[in-house]
Amino acid sequence: MNTTNSPTELPLAEGPVILELIRYNKEEYHRFNNLKANELIDQLQPDKVNWINVDGLQDKEVLDKIQAHFCLHTLLVDDITNDQRPKAEEYEDYLFFTLKMLYKIEGKHIDYEQISFVLGTNFLISFQEKEGDLFDHFRERIRLDQGRVRKQEADYLLYRLLDTIVDNYYIILDKIGEQIEDIEEEIDQGTTQQTFRQIQKLKKELIFLRKAVYPLRDAMSKLVKGETSFIKDDTIRYYADIYDHVVHLIDSLDTYKDLTAALMDIHINTQNNRMTEVMKVLAVISTIFIPLTFIVGVYGMNFEYMPELHSTWGYPLTWMVMITIGAGMLLYFKKKKWF
Repeated sequence: MNTTNSPTELPLAEGPVILELIRYNKEEYHRFNNLKANELIDQLQPDKVNWINVDGLQDKEVLDKIQAHFCLHTLLVDDITNDQRPKAEEYEDYLFFTLKMLYKIEGKHIDYEQISFVLGTNFLISFQEKEGDLFDHFRERIRLDQGRVRKQEADYLLYRLLDTIVDNYYIILDKIGEQIEDIEEEIDQGTTQQTFRQIQKLKKELIFLRKAVYPLRDAMSKLVKGETSFIKDDTIRYYADIYDHVVHLIDSLDTYKDLTAALMDIHINTQNNRMTEVMKVLAVISTIFIPLTFIVGVYGMNFEYMPELHSTWGYPLTWMVMITIGAGMLLYFKKKKWF
């Protein structure tokens, strides 16, 4: 799981860049798949909303053509192709927004990719690292003209895509909640080193999510406060709803962080209690054997004049004394509730 915070070059997926265009308004809808860069540019129409989806960032020639046509700033392209914290930046002709798109928890890692958006007056470009996303159901809603997306502008389209991404964060959090419950059950049954490793893995997942969600709150705040001219006033309220979801996610993350810390404390305390119980048993055993060892040591001395050595009942009497002492001490410790 990549949890780096500084800008680093993204591990680009193998395969060709896939260009998709969905062009629509109230009356018309068209979808074009597997376009070449020149073909895509020719299909753009300024009187419609143009959603351009780019799957794959490894073909520099394709990115250069898109950059040249939309006059994308070089720093913006660098942000698209490098790992970035979620952020929103407004340029003269477009708004840039980037965040992490989470899919699922897979094994010990969270399956995710960075997705970036460039919002203009009549277009939205989404840049993804690999093929496949969370938007298939929404694409179908656009085709069937369900909801209000066909009646709105590109800023509403960006809202719906961001809302889909943020909603999927809840699925990841639910999985983490299930992991916490499973670990709690394991601790109740008896903690092990495997339990410790699971808690450590959980802490890493939460750290990654905090790095993905906390900056997202600041980025969404810029849109909600109306600091950009590309989000219309009647659409800001929808972005405010996403902002509320992000704040709720942060609260949930803080709760899970506290629960994970509590799990670690419980694990450590359980281990310490188990060690204390072991040491208590060993101490009781050692205490019982101290007088017995003394008796054995006395009669193990090689003195010639020891009358008990020549007694017929010496050996069984010694055993009876030792057993009586051991049993008496054991009953005394039991009465005192020392074990």
